[in-house]
Amino acid sequence: MAESRHYDVVVIGAGSTGENVADRAAKGGLSAVIVEAELVGGDCSYWACMPSKALLRAMSALRGAQRVGGAREAVTGDLDVDAVLARRDSFTSNWDDSSQVSWVENAHVDLVRGHAKLAGERRVVALTRDGPLSLLANHAVVVASGSVPAMPPVPGLAEAKPWTTRDATSAKEVPPRLAVLGGGVAGCELAQAFASLGSDVTVLEVGGRVLAASEPFASEIVAGSLKESGIDVRTGVAVRGVDRTSSGTVLVTLDDGVLVVDEMLVAAGRRARTDDIGLETVGLQPGSWLDVDDTMSVQGVEGGWLYACGDVNHRVLLTHQGKYQARACGDGIAARARGQFDPKPWGKFSATADHRAVPSVIFTDPEVGSVGLTEAQAKSAGLNVRAVDYKMGDVSGAHLYADNYNGQARMVVDEDRHVIVGATFVGPEAGELVHAATVAIVGEVPLERLWHAVPSYPTISEIWLRLLEAYGM
Repeated sequence: MAESRHYDVVVIGAGSTGENVADRAAKGGLSAVIVEAELVGGDCSYWACMPSKALLRAMSALRGAQRVGGAREAVTGDLDVDAVLARRDSFTSNWDDSSQVSWVENAHVDLVRGHAKLAGERRVVALTRDGPLSLLANHAVVVASGSVPAMPPVPGLAEAKPWTTRDATSAKEVPPRLAVLGGGVAGCELAQAFASLGSDVTVLEVGGRVLAASEPFASEIVAGSLKESGIDVRTGVAVRGVDRTSSGTVLVTLDDGVLVVDEMLVAAGRRARTDDIGLETVGLQPGSWLDVDDTMSVQGVEGGWLYACGDVNHRVLLTHQGKYQARACGDGIAARARGQFDPKPWGKFSATADHRAVPSVIFTDPEVGSVGLTEAQAKSAGLNVRAVDYKMGDVSGAHLYADNYNGQARMVVDEDRHVIVGATFVGPEAGELVHAATVAIVGEVPLERLWHAVPSYPTISEIWLRLLEAYGM
């Protein structure tokens, strides 16, 4: 008979989202346990955010120096590939999660190593090395199992065993020739990272442009930079088949011929990691995304005991937004237990910002920082908006930061309420501009008041003054 333990909260998944849920529940006075079959810290720490940005940072630092007269003359040679990979390894702690385990322990949260499966209402069975362990939740079970790379139904693709983003971010060697299937965020970032390390890279995007979810000007500027990096960017491409030969090379069949590469990276979206966690025992479909309300309560499950945070609910597939949801969820579960729960919008227990105030940064060179709605999204939502554009290179601080600074900014203004509902910045270090825009959007700061937020001179943040002037303030 399986051993049983009781906790107030049982969390499935010890990624950054699961860690934060458990931490907030514990701080709220509840007992909590996390079940994890892989490394504690999850994809962000070991296979996504941290290693990918570490791979990109050396490139951006080198290019930053090359953009400044006096510094560029001092910079010679190419990147040291071994040093870049070694620095990447340091940010993953060489895929050792000891420090993350210590963090969980210090948060007064229990950790169970094993594969977690729902087994009915408020019950999770952890399949551990020592056998099954039954975990019974007094208040809540939280699914934070995340997502995994999707594999498009291209003939021969799965059999060719291509890289996923996990393989790319943990690669020990740089392939001479690399094909990247997908021109989204991960595809563009990793294409540029490997090109900077010496790969001959080809990006294959089925749509009409890379970074299709971004403002069109952002796609155009980044595509131009990718090409300047020596990357062959092909849009509107149909991949008809993939075959890995006995010698290890990969043949990619396209409408106009065959592309021969040494490795292929599939960066064509994500799917929910829910196919084997027992969803069928609570009336849900295995493999599905979990639909939640703003308090992260899973819809369609009676009793209000099942929650889902992070990628698995498909609201926003970003680490920082998963942590945001986790804080709201963990605090909310604890508040419910005390009888003090109030799910009002913009309150402590609701992830209201998920809808129209999500910030993100694409760490290509140049960076793309954005928050809120694009012009097209705002119009699609029925808002009466006006888009205001300004060339980033025309700002004094940008001139100082880099010679021939190339970038553009846009703010999307709700004309009826006179507030910003979206902003996009493209340029070197543009990601650092996003939080100011996030505050303006979340706070619904009227343009008349925002006019009095004077940017320091001479900084790139002066773009705010120029955008407001262009609007007519």
